Amino acid sequence: MGAGSFLRGQVAKGLIFLFLQAAFVVYMVTFGVGQLALLPTLGIATKKEIWNEKLQIYEYVQGDNSMLILLFSVVTIFIVFAFLGVYLANIRLAYRNQQAAGRGEHLPGIVRDIRNLFDKNLHVTFLSLPSLGIVMFTILPLIFMILIAFTNYDKSHQPPGNLFTWVGLENFRNIFWSNPTQSRTFVGIFQWTLVWAFFATFSNYILGMILALMINKKGIRFKKFWRTVFIVTIAVPQFVSLLLMSRMLADQGAMNVFLGYLGIGPVPFLTTALFARITVIVINIWVGIPYTMLITSGILMNIPADLYESARIDGAGVVKTFTHITLPYMIFVTTPYLITQFVGNINNFNVIYLLTGGGPLSLDYYQGGKTDLLVTWLYKLTVNNQDYNLASAIGIIIFLITASLSLLVYNLSGSSRKEESFQ
Repeated sequence: MGAGSFLRGQVAKGLIFLFLQAAFVVYMVTFGVGQLALLPTLGIATKKEIWNEKLQIYEYVQGDNSMLILLFSVVTIFIVFAFLGVYLANIRLAYRNQQAAGRGEHLPGIVRDIRNLFDKNLHVTFLSLPSLGIVMFTILPLIFMILIAFTNYDKSHQPPGNLFTWVGLENFRNIFWSNPTQSRTFVGIFQWTLVWAFFATFSNYILGMILALMINKKGIRFKKFWRTVFIVTIAVPQFVSLLLMSRMLADQGAMNVFLGYLGIGPVPFLTTALFARITVIVINIWVGIPYTMLITSGILMNIPADLYESARIDGAGVVKTFTHITLPYMIFVTTPYLITQFVGNINNFNVIYLLTGGGPLSLDYYQGGKTDLLVTWLYKLTVNNQDYNLASAIGIIIFLITASLSLLVYNLSGSSRKEESFQ
């Protein structure tokens, strides 16, 4: 590699291509090929205990590490594709040099190429480091996580003491039908996740819009004051508010103590399934309404006043004006916001985990509780039970659900089909 550059007198470029090829060959021969050879099995040799006759003790001999084999194999595959890209760039450069030489043009040297990186190719310079970071810290871990879903990497197969191997779609079969406990847990948590996402999204949206309409209504005094009052809840860190509410609503918390003074028995706000689910939805409304109020207030101010004036002249009442002007305009503008909120609530870890911890626990569920969302269940499976394979499979399912819903709803909405106008 680099021969085309050498033949055209571009020695520096040729040396760079030659060095990259040599480095790739050395890496593959000394390390990469060995890792790829172990990828189909994810390791053969296990950790062994061997008697040392000389020292009269048992010594441990380290075996293969399935996790490192999988990780380094993925890295090696990335390096192979990167080398193919460099190889194609080498061929493309040689072809361009040949075309330029045929036209009698002067071939640019390495110094000119470096200058171009800070001139007409400045965008390449600025994007190279972020792109490398995305590959290293987003794409590579994502592919590694996806591959884990097709292994038996769990608490019984923990490297380096034990190996894990490929099991195909077994984890997905267990989630959907093969394992009754896991499938029952998945169905129950999935249903609650959708119910939670629906109410958490649209309760905040509708109530926040109503609050914004009330504050922006003509004749309301001290509008800035009322907005400030609700914005104060945003100023307090959310995790502080949620932890405080969790303590207040506990069985022996301030709320139940106060109810006791009134002669009312303790209310199981967080300890029974129905009460806990209602509680987290109500607390989420309290936390989320100010954000929706701010967004909808800005949009309401931009609705053309002549639309309302025309409706008033035509004799339209408050309800008809809202349903025919305000609501359609709001939905048209905020559909992308609603989609992101719905997806965000499917993955709303903080509210559920900080308030209830996913509880109350259920014997019918596998490592899950009655208020667990898929994302909090995934967290428990990973941190508490080391079921990395099952958690990875659930992560893939969450991605497929959220991506499908987002694309479907957006493409069917007026925000997509009528981007250039609003009727």
